[in-house]
Amino acid sequence: MSGAFEALRGQLQEAAAAFADGPGALEGILLGLVDDVDRAVREPLEIFPVCHHSPASAVAMARRLREKQPKVVYLELCEDMAPLLTELRNCRLPVAVQAFATDVKGFPAEWAPLSVVAPITEASAEYQAIAYALDTPGVELVLVDRSADHVFQWDERVPQADSDTPPAEEEAALHGDAIGVEIGDLRPRFAELEEHLLRHGRVRHWSEWWHQYVELPLGDGDHDTYRQVMFLIGSLFRRLAPGDTRRVRVDEDRERYMWTRMREHLAASGADPADCLYVCGAFHAASRVAEFGVEDTDGFVISPRSASSWQYGLIPSSHASIEAQFGLAGGSVSIAATEWAKNLKRTKVKQFQLDGQVGGPKRKKAAELSAPMPDPVSSDHLSGFLQRPPVLDRLDEAELLGWSVEVVRAARRNGYLSSTADAIAVFETSILLAGLRDRAKPTPYDFQDAAVTCIEKDVVPGRRDVRRIVEIMMGGDRIGQVGYDALPPLARDVHDRLEPLNLKLQQRGVQRALLDIASKPELEPCSDLLWMLRYLMPHGAVRPIMGERRLGERPIQESWDLALGTHQRALIELGYEGVSIEQVLEQRLRRAAYHPQVTAAKVLGAVEDATLYLRSTRLAGELGTRALEVLATERTVDGAPEVLRRVRRLLAHYRTSEPVLPRWIEDFVKAGYAHYCTLLPAAFTDEEAGVEQVAAMLGFLFSMEALALSLGCDRTQLELAIAGSHPQEPSKVALLWAAQVQLGQLSRAELRERCAGLLANPLVLPAYPRYLSGFVHALEPAPGLADFVVEAVSNAFAELPDRLLLPWLPTLITTLRSRGAELVPLLVREAGRVFPGRLAALDAWVPPWKSQPESLAASRKPGGSGLPLLAAHPATCDAVANLLGCDELWGSTAPTGLALLERYPDSAAALEEVLASV
Repeated sequence: MSGAFEALRGQLQEAAAAFADGPGALEGILLGLVDDVDRAVREPLEIFPVCHHSPASAVAMARRLREKQPKVVYLELCEDMAPLLTELRNCRLPVAVQAFATDVKGFPAEWAPLSVVAPITEASAEYQAIAYALDTPGVELVLVDRSADHVFQWDERVPQADSDTPPAEEEAALHGDAIGVEIGDLRPRFAELEEHLLRHGRVRHWSEWWHQYVELPLGDGDHDTYRQVMFLIGSLFRRLAPGDTRRVRVDEDRERYMWTRMREHLAASGADPADCLYVCGAFHAASRVAEFGVEDTDGFVISPRSASSWQYGLIPSSHASIEAQFGLAGGSVSIAATEWAKNLKRTKVKQFQLDGQVGGPKRKKAAELSAPMPDPVSSDHLSGFLQRPPVLDRLDEAELLGWSVEVVRAARRNGYLSSTADAIAVFETSILLAGLRDRAKPTPYDFQDAAVTCIEKDVVPGRRDVRRIVEIMMGGDRIGQVGYDALPPLARDVHDRLEPLNLKLQQRGVQRALLDIASKPELEPCSDLLWMLRYLMPHGAVRPIMGERRLGERPIQESWDLALGTHQRALIELGYEGVSIEQVLEQRLRRAAYHPQVTAAKVLGAVEDATLYLRSTRLAGELGTRALEVLATERTVDGAPEVLRRVRRLLAHYRTSEPVLPRWIEDFVKAGYAHYCTLLPAAFTDEEAGVEQVAAMLGFLFSMEALALSLGCDRTQLELAIAGSHPQEPSKVALLWAAQVQLGQLSRAELRERCAGLLANPLVLPAYPRYLSGFVHALEPAPGLADFVVEAVSNAFAELPDRLLLPWLPTLITTLRSRGAELVPLLVREAGRVFPGRLAALDAWVPPWKSQPESLAASRKPGGSGLPLLAAHPATCDAVANLLGCDELWGSTAPTGLALLERYPDSAAALEEVLASV
């Protein structure tokens, strides 16, 4: 054991004895902290502890890389993400390296899709290490952390209960549901410890404590002081962590994994540990596992990866998404970026930046690396740092005054009635809050609290509150962007195919695209692609303003709102599923059709989408056959309305666009006819089957009857099904009557008599509106009954009392609204034909069903009154006789016709009824 920290050990033993009344657990913890620091410092392979997105870590990393100039950099990052790091130069930071898997094998199916992201910002130590290693000749970058597959192998998920947490904003949801992998998760896992630190540090959250008590003191510290302090913090949080055995096991396995990978690389490459640098989180730097170090201790066996297919890419990130994913305070990453820029100016440290980095600061020429400096002898810098009083940073009045003026200006732009007096109040309140919290200089968090106190007095008038305004002013929520060259092939193909629109598709925000396809037919492929993107991407990414896509129709003019730059992550993740939009859409449709819980209606929807978007006869035939298989297994009729609507649309499309019907739809109609005939009697009596479902079944049977009979079906099936149906519910009884009329088993006169009998029975009157609901739904299978439905509804409004009629009106309205496209035009057209067209004629109007004329045979007297009319206009009769081929004389035909009418009066009366109903 090194003697560099003997003095510190003695001081801690004395402190433990004084505060704990003798040696015990406290002494063990304090001395253990020193042992962890000593062990990490003495390791031949230099360990560089960092904290995630810490400006102090980034500055110390840049300084150390120029001093040491290591030949190998080991980085705590998923080892399978290494090939993507060279593409960072084509992106505007922050971005996230992502591993994505949709083809899940070896994991529960409900976990899919699997996603792991590692966000990278400019103000991070890992970016400095990556930029140094990739742009310095002869330097090798080795990622040593577990693979993305092992992240889920070691994950023991617990089902999450539903919460009332509001959804994240758009910028905070750029990572989606991915698991975040970060370097240096330094936060106490002991809740009481964190609460103690926040209370005595007089801060609100952990990000503010870290900024005040770690970032600022270490910003100007030397290399040894920085390392030893970070080792100490990591060891403290590790030793005071609660006994979460699962999390501890994962942490220790990660450390074993990384040290095993480093020893394997050292053995294979022959590199000298003195020329290497190991960059990891401070929590893992103070490790106590047996595999710690580069000594030959091979005891950890790395398990093989699963058979899941992993895809890798870069997705845009943002400060807000990083804060949301890793539980940081809002604005902390933006403040860290501002502190990073200030530290570079103050310390004169030259940062590393990838050559050609998009969006980075311009530089004339890369700074040349001087000769590496020899490593100093390790000594105790920790004692001096712990005993040194805090350095009071004098107040920078110009900076604080600029902040105060700027926040007032930004608040006025966002609707606040702020003034110069508010700027003065913010300035003074910031100094007051800093003094109350024992700070000589207000921090950005003190200034934020002061601005909220002085400006946000009542309610938020605009979209942003004052806290958000301060976050933007301190650096803003920078949103990264993946460059064209770093996009997957699918995303690049989308940009190339939409190039005729002449839009900057990678730009964030909404852009309007106008497609005049009639005059520019070359834009039609763009329209096809936009409709597919609308189907696949989230709402708002591609939104049609004018135009629609229907079966059998060609576009003429369209207008679109495009936000592909804002939804770049969703477009990139589509590239993980295939190499073209058409391939991804086909996979999605096939996956939906073969889902275990799929219904025939959903499969028919997939068939319609395949025809509508892909125009693929092959895929439509395959999915149509699948719809036939699913329909044969269904034992409920819940999806009958959707099946009917989709089959009708597909039949209309194929009849107008194809010379013959596809084989699959003929088989579907044939099987559906038999299937619904079988289920019809049970559906009429089943309480779970609604009247809409039964009406849809009858609609399928009657509208597809001609095609089904031509394909070999027997109408006796339907007749037997109707005969075997005995419903009790009034609306279904009305449906059965309508079906019997459609089959010819019940005449309209008999149906009218039944309805009149219902109205005449006081016991049935309360249920009569339900009969009317059944008749309204009967327009689906029997649209020819529209005149009777108008008659029945009119009689109900005329004869039913208000106490029965008024409660039924909402049911009637909802029925017509849900089926408005099909039912309302029929009823309106029929009502317009029957009712008078003018209001003045309404008083004297008599409904035609109230004044039924006598039968023709009863009103016709012997001798007839038609002969004088025929004799007065012989030319018309002669013309009709010539058409019919009759050349007899008038005297020989007229008596014969009268005798025929008198001999067969029923035919004449039936003809009269038919003509009266047309």
